[in-house]
Amino acid sequence: MQCDQVSGLSTMPTSWIKGKSDLTAQKELTFTELHTECRLAAPGSRLSYSIRSKLERFLPHERFEIVSYTREGCAPLFIASKKGNVEIVEYLIEVCGASVEQRGMYEVPDDRSKHYVTPLWCASVAGKLSVVKCLVEHGADVDSVSDTGSTPVRSACFMTHYEIVVYLVTNGANILKPNFNGGTCLINSVQSVPLCEFLIRKGADVNAQDIQLKTALHYAIQEHRIDTAKLLLENGADPLIKSRYGDDALQTACLKSATHVFDYLIDNYTYSRERIAEAHELMGSTFLEEHHDIRKALHYWRTALMLRYENPIERLEKPKTFRKTVYLYATEFTTMEELENLVLDLDQMRMQSLIICERILGPLHRDMIFRLMYRGAAYADSLQYLRCIDLWKYALDLRIQKDTLLHSEVCFAAQALVRLFLDLYEKNYSGVLREKVEFQDVVDSIRLVFSYFPEARRLIDAKPLYKRHLENFDKVLRVMSHLLYVLHVIPKTDEQLNQARLIINEVLVSDPRGSSGESLLHMVVSKSNAMKSTSIFDDPSSIFPDPDITEMFLQCGADVDCVNHNLSTPLHVASLPLNFHPQVVEVLLRYGAHIDRRNSSGHHPHQLLQSIPECGVNHLNYISLKCLAARKVMEKQIHFLGEVPVGLEEFIRIH
Repeated sequence: MQCDQVSGLSTMPTSWIKGKSDLTAQKELTFTELHTECRLAAPGSRLSYSIRSKLERFLPHERFEIVSYTREGCAPLFIASKKGNVEIVEYLIEVCGASVEQRGMYEVPDDRSKHYVTPLWCASVAGKLSVVKCLVEHGADVDSVSDTGSTPVRSACFMTHYEIVVYLVTNGANILKPNFNGGTCLINSVQSVPLCEFLIRKGADVNAQDIQLKTALHYAIQEHRIDTAKLLLENGADPLIKSRYGDDALQTACLKSATHVFDYLIDNYTYSRERIAEAHELMGSTFLEEHHDIRKALHYWRTALMLRYENPIERLEKPKTFRKTVYLYATEFTTMEELENLVLDLDQMRMQSLIICERILGPLHRDMIFRLMYRGAAYADSLQYLRCIDLWKYALDLRIQKDTLLHSEVCFAAQALVRLFLDLYEKNYSGVLREKVEFQDVVDSIRLVFSYFPEARRLIDAKPLYKRHLENFDKVLRVMSHLLYVLHVIPKTDEQLNQARLIINEVLVSDPRGSSGESLLHMVVSKSNAMKSTSIFDDPSSIFPDPDITEMFLQCGADVDCVNHNLSTPLHVASLPLNFHPQVVEVLLRYGAHIDRRNSSGHHPHQLLQSIPECGVNHLNYISLKCLAARKVMEKQIHFLGEVPVGLEEFIRIH
């Protein structure tokens, strides 16, 4: 069993471990009892006489050592602070000398993430005022930060522990100190008007922005906190400050359907007639998309038309936009009659909503792309797959333009599109749907993703290299392998078949590699190459390994003996018991895969295949005397460099 280490001290009370002194064993047993009492203690309780007497038999430095032990990342003081047992906290500090700054592990209930924080931070979040006071009185740092840069007072603000916030601020806590993402105490307090009032009185910056360039006002509007929004505005909050996505207060209210804030801003601040009309148009779209409320959508759209056209002398024409295939070449309504006609066609109303959003927000706005994905999902739910494909292809293109191919949201969109192709292909193949995957849709998707490979490689080659980028590129390669699979299996004309071969060849020649150096050929012979969280195929092996796509890759120029970082060829991967598929192995061998090639672990494919009972491959048919001789040269460590023709040196090395 392994032990945690805190200040060089073992955390595991292990009297069972041989070779320990009696004193060490006594200390560890005492820690076990102390830890158990702290963990099981009822609120407001104190330590038992038994454990206190045992602790007080030790010398002061020994007591300090005992209370510094941790189990599951937590020392006794941390546990007592979290539970609010102030008498235990006081005893551990005053009698045992426990460090008020010794960190423990705090698990966030919502996302199960773990953070190492001080007892004061933990008590502040837990709302244990008496413990907070005790710790501060004993010298705890009121501005100690968590591993995310959050101070105790900032975290107490998030939990709206008003009295704790007041106490910490009174004792010098810095309310202006943000966490590593720029989140301030005021931003964390928008759900509480009294807390915001207190912070503002104490000098909080109402216009401080976080990493997303959002202010407290943005968050108050997002949460529909009209009273907080009014308070912030009355105290100097700037409604024109834009977030990273370009949203000011009014646009945020429109995107979050915060009607009370919307009305307050329109009534109390000066906006142009054009801006107010656009705000009503965007608000109507939000009610339609987010709340499926046709009545309110029409109300806001009618109001917008009146603002634009009720004055014939000063008409505000909508900016001209290009008709797009993805929107079925629809144009925006410009008259009441056109709007009323839309009421009879909900699908057309939703298309109008997307056109309006793109005009006002711009195509690369996060909410715009989200609404495309959402509308596409609604089409898929009603089995209108081709409409969904159109919207998701467009959304994927916009996401890549907005971020990069290596962004997590891009990977999500690409995976969603691939699953859609697979689902439609499966339903068409089984006769459930007459709709089928269109060849051009798959080609467009492959070309879209592939066109950004060079940029992705530049980012991966840059220093420092981010692990998230590598992980996301692995996902992109899985997406590409599945797209090529779909391209291969869907019915095609002879002309389309030739085009498909050229596309596959183009992708393979570029030789994209994953984080472990695996090529696309490695991926299509591996069972682990599966799209996660998909209900399309219960068994991922129904897609890969696949002999047909393997042969197609080899016909289109894939290197049968390419190696990954472990020097494993696709045949090594296909020869693993988990991946074994007799036809895949047969295809690789037929195209010249070297059965006697050694990887960095010293394994040869023929050895791996021999360990699989159902494998009928006779490896002797694929091993030459030349291979056997090379193997012996390597086994006996015979010096061969300069002794054999240069062309043979690499051949010997691979054995």
